[in-house]
Amino acid sequence: MMDWESKPRYIISIAAKMVGIEAHTLRYYERLGLVQPERSSGNIRLYAEEDLDRLRYIKTLMSDCGVNLAGVEVVLRLMQRMKEMQRRLEEMESEVKKIAEAEIENIIEDMIEDAEWKEE
Repeated sequence: MMDWESKPRYIISIAAKMVGIEAHTLRYYERLGLVQPERSSGNIRLYAEEDLDRLRYIKTLMSDCGVNLAGVEVVLRLMQRMKEMQRRLEEMESEVKKIAEAEIENIIEDMIEDAEWKEE
């Protein structure tokens, strides 16, 4: 099941108004691969909230920070790599935690066995 942010629901004209850019700019960004809206069965572009957030971020980079489209592509790629690295780090932390917990259990079991052996 999809969460509410990933459900596409805005056609291009509405998405453009919500973000504050022109529809032809959205089409251009799509051609560049900066955004990838879903398509309806009638091939109509449908933008989700996460698409709009991405478009707002692109607009901010360009208008407020003075980054050109090539720079935007680099920033977005780096952000994606950072997200992937964060995900991998969390997986590794989880694995280390499991290993540490198992090792602690082994140590406790060994201590209990030693204590039982000494009592005999």
